[in-house]
Amino acid sequence: MDRIDTARVAETLLAAPGWARVGLTAPTSHMRVEAAFELARVIAESVGGSPEPAHIDQLGLSL
Repeated sequence: MDRIDTARVAETLLAAPGWARVGLTAPTSHMRVEAAFELARVIAESVGGSPEPAHIDQLGLSL
């Protein structure tokens, strides 16, 4: 089992969309849930998980 690199996680969180970071403190629960899922997606993508679109209706852009 690989160890989690806390520096990499911290860098990934800081690079995540601002709305997701702020959304964790939102007064409405649905916003907190959406923000948590977005942050989890960003971290999973950074660790090497399969990239998946943020939303089923959102298309991925090739760079």
